[in-house]
Amino acid sequence: MDWFISVFSDVQGLLFEAVLQPLMFGLGLGNFLEDGYTATGWLLVGLLQLGVLLAVIGPLERWRPVERVTDRAAVRVDVIYTLIHRLGLVRVVLFFTLDPLFDQLFGALRVAGWQTFHLDAVWPGVTDQPWVSLLLYLVVLDLVNYWMHRGQHQWEWWWRLHALHHAQRQLTMWSDNRTHLLDDVIQAAISVVVAQLIGIAPSQFVAIVALTQLSESFQHANLRLWFGPLGERLWVSPRFHRLHHAIGIGHESRGKNTLGGNNFGVLLPCWDMLFGTANFELRFEPTGVRDQVEQGRDYGRGFWSQQWLGLKRLAGRA
Repeated sequence: MDWFISVFSDVQGLLFEAVLQPLMFGLGLGNFLEDGYTATGWLLVGLLQLGVLLAVIGPLERWRPVERVTDRAAVRVDVIYTLIHRLGLVRVVLFFTLDPLFDQLFGALRVAGWQTFHLDAVWPGVTDQPWVSLLLYLVVLDLVNYWMHRGQHQWEWWWRLHALHHAQRQLTMWSDNRTHLLDDVIQAAISVVVAQLIGIAPSQFVAIVALTQLSESFQHANLRLWFGPLGERLWVSPRFHRLHHAIGIGHESRGKNTLGGNNFGVLLPCWDMLFGTANFELRFEPTGVRDQVEQGRDYGRGFWSQQWLGLKRLAGRA
């Protein structure tokens, strides 16, 4: 692991010096070089993730698909979403919008005497070990993600945005990032606040986000795979998450056309088991939204139409 970190740091430095630093000077952004170096790390993580998608998950999809992909155009739109997210474009927007606000907020709190709580210091000598603290933060952030995901399904206004993610009828490894940009902003804001409150180090936050994103891409893959009776209860599998996307099952309450659903876990199924939302049936069902199938509701074909219709749904006009 030390070797990987060293190589990653070297490549990050080379990429920053050769590409991003000259670009930032050319744009008059020399005052943001430190932030640019951090952005280079996110870019490198995204490139590594794309490499894993193409070299590992893609062949797995071709090896054992759940269904034949017939709507290639819809998948190509999902690829656009993935590139926007994994190459750091969303984080650039957040950097110029939300980040300054949060910096001011937490700066003011520290001036007022409030100090960040460091979760990895609760058990000196144990939780301050790098791998232990990383695991601890991963579990806490995954719990937060579970409840965010439930909120997306149980609060009508949030579901109007999140429904875009479920409107993909052909799940593939590219489908994870098919989300409304406003939904992304809401989730990012909550994640940043929680990360600040529990004192997670930036490098650990990057590692957890990268692992979560890669796992979510795998979960959405068009792959007929499950982890067995025990493994299904340890980590979210493509089968477990596909049932969450199943029409009338995963994102509706007991098969009725009301908000609710099953299998909200992002990484760990234990939260669904603990809070009574787990469904471990060994099924690979068609995916989509009930009103999309039964009533022909339009969720858009292209990127911009999907974003615009999401805003119209939020306003109650679509």
